[in-house]
Amino acid sequence: MASLDRKNEVCSPFTPRRNVGRKTSAEIISEARRSLRVQSTQRPFTPRDGRRQLFGKSSVRADCDSRPPSTFSLHAQNFDAPDSRPGSGARLSPLDHKPTFPVACDDEDPFTDFKTLSAKKGPPGTRGHLLCAGSLPVLSPVDGHKDKPLNPGPGQKQPSAKRLPRTDHTEACSGPHKTGPRRTASERRIMQPGVDSGVRVTECTVERGTEQRSGDNTTSTQDAESLVWNNMIAPRLQQLERVAAGSSVDRLCDLCDGLHGTLAEVDMLGRRCKRRSGILRTLFRLIDLNSAQLNLRIAKLCLALCVSGNNLLNICKLIFQISRSESNDLLFQNNSIIDSFLDILNNEDVSSSGEALLYCVGTLKFLSGNNANLQLLLDKNCVGVAQKLIQRLCKAEDTHFTIAGHILVQLTATLRNLADHPDSRPLFISFSILSELCAVLRHHCKDPDICTNISRIYSKLSSYSECRLALAQTPNCYKLFLELLSKHHQKQDLVVRLLFTLGNLTAKSDEARWQLFDCEGCVDTLLQLYDTYQRRDDSPHTQPQKGASSHSGPRAPAGKVQQDEDVLVKLVRVLANMCIHPAVGPALVTNATCIQLLMETLELRCVQESEELLVNVAATINNLSFYQEESSVFRRSQLTMAKLMLKLVLCSSMDAMLEATRVYGNLSQSKDVREFIMQNKVHQLVVTLLDSKSTEMCISACGVLTNLAQDPPNRASLSVEGATAKLMDCLRDFVPDDWQLVGQVCQALWNMISGGSEKLLDAQERESLLEILTTYLDEEEALEGIKNEDMRDFHRACWELEFLPVAQKLMKTLQPPDQRA
Repeated sequence: MASLDRKNEVCSPFTPRRNVGRKTSAEIISEARRSLRVQSTQRPFTPRDGRRQLFGKSSVRADCDSRPPSTFSLHAQNFDAPDSRPGSGARLSPLDHKPTFPVACDDEDPFTDFKTLSAKKGPPGTRGHLLCAGSLPVLSPVDGHKDKPLNPGPGQKQPSAKRLPRTDHTEACSGPHKTGPRRTASERRIMQPGVDSGVRVTECTVERGTEQRSGDNTTSTQDAESLVWNNMIAPRLQQLERVAAGSSVDRLCDLCDGLHGTLAEVDMLGRRCKRRSGILRTLFRLIDLNSAQLNLRIAKLCLALCVSGNNLLNICKLIFQISRSESNDLLFQNNSIIDSFLDILNNEDVSSSGEALLYCVGTLKFLSGNNANLQLLLDKNCVGVAQKLIQRLCKAEDTHFTIAGHILVQLTATLRNLADHPDSRPLFISFSILSELCAVLRHHCKDPDICTNISRIYSKLSSYSECRLALAQTPNCYKLFLELLSKHHQKQDLVVRLLFTLGNLTAKSDEARWQLFDCEGCVDTLLQLYDTYQRRDDSPHTQPQKGASSHSGPRAPAGKVQQDEDVLVKLVRVLANMCIHPAVGPALVTNATCIQLLMETLELRCVQESEELLVNVAATINNLSFYQEESSVFRRSQLTMAKLMLKLVLCSSMDAMLEATRVYGNLSQSKDVREFIMQNKVHQLVVTLLDSKSTEMCISACGVLTNLAQDPPNRASLSVEGATAKLMDCLRDFVPDDWQLVGQVCQALWNMISGGSEKLLDAQERESLLEILTTYLDEEEALEGIKNEDMRDFHRACWELEFLPVAQKLMKTLQPPDQRA
């Protein structure tokens, strides 16, 4: 009876037994195997949205008029004509010549109309006609880089100035040069030499106050840039214009790549090129060709030229538009545009470029749905960039809180996709993403979209020990999760993932179980959720009483019913894991609401439709049954629970049957429960379970039989069902492989034949049992065949603890009285 006494004493695997010396390592391992069990469940499934859009149908922003759109039209006229004025803001002096092209101009020259227009001069005091992108059939990338200078208005005087030397140039296709207007000493002059064989460079003297300085260096730099422009850049722009007329996309892509390479080679990317406006005008014109392949190259070049403001927004929209089609995913793998986007996320400010950031992150969200692009994002440090952006967004001022929220929806969805890749987990930990996301939850706790995306990240990563540890070390994360569960209790997809995360955190850590339980209002919050999702009148599983209508009220839609049940599965798992803690279990076992809800679930649900839920409920009841508090609600409800378990032990589900058998193994310590089992023929099924090849099933069945055999009237009934013979078979099958099971079999046999019941064994069974016991009571025989020293020590400890004591008692009972020591 030693094993039975030990079973009655144990309230928790963590509570040392009375009158027992220091535990051996094997004893600790053995107790852990017999301990309260952690429940596992599948991670909630998140289907991918078939349509790529900023906000899905389930988003609270889906029907909001103020949300940024996912669809729009972009054309050349949507882009602003770039300002040709240098970044310094200095006013340009008028040109005294016309730029020269390396190709001859004739009546068919597409630039003729524009040059003629540029050559016209208005009356004094008027501004020349400003051109915007898309206003002409063809824009000259060369002539279009300067605004027409402003002449002094009526009544204004020209400031006195020293006459500057003038340089004449020749053009390939124009008439005699016209002498440019005089320059004042206070104005800066920018020279543009021609492209003919002889380029003349003059000295420009600028007077500032009483100081004069030489312009040799400035003029030389300008001459060098002009040579590069006219000999390397302008021809490529003209080629783009000519090829665009034929709509040869592949050729245009090659030309864009060539232009990009040339600009990089001569260090004219960014804002260093003073004539970048001409380049951008030409590029914007090509957007109307509506080619994803070409537009991606145009966008890449525009970003390299550091567009800003409305142009930056439109470029981000353009790339976003391309990324909405999965067929374009391959284009991003062969293009460094992702690097440009990550630079934008690193450098642009939420207050000035919030909407551009939104479409930028939205693009990354779409791309992260492709496995190849997902790996590319990880390789390019997207996780590190996301961490810095999260920190900036959390600091966004109240005036930009809304756009920051929109960006965070896209960013958290991107991280959700990245979390699927195993290589992302070390990055999430090294960049403290899990802790950063907790900060986001605190700032945006009222935003269901953000909270749901983050809960999906946690539900994925919390399945891995290193991520669980990182999350558990985040201060007040349990309190935060409980607050979100209370605030968003009606949002099933959020609730189920937070509960799944809590279940993972409490699965292996006693500290996590206590920290969660110790949070103010923890049990009340969980039980309130339980009550909310219990589904009573509208439950399709409720069995109608006799004479009652089969439909007691309106039923919830099938999808919602499944979601509600999934919430309960995860919630009950949290309760089962929490009550493993020796301080939490006794508190829950005395909580009337908790016990009532568990029993109500057993009553309302059927195994065929709610198998996982009922298995989890049975596991929770089994864990609670270890805490035998005299005044507990649980103890007073044991017989009711035994009756509710009947449908589980009689069902076709092996998981449900196993869990119910475990519960009967604990509840059968009560005499009332043992009588119920015998009256309802449950013992017949339990004996049949001994034929199972499952070790766990045999151990559970042996536990029930051990308790039932305490009552002498039950022993004969068990023997009639063949219990003794089947226990002998288990002993032969599992010795010496599983000393825990073999020890449990010996304990059940000892209870069966003790107290004068030896006659239940025939002579052959007695001899066979004595032979087995004699053999394996010898240590050398028991451990024969185990060569590994560590495994040998482990098996020796298990043999000494699990098998030896009860086998010696059984051996003594089987021996004739005169041979008993």
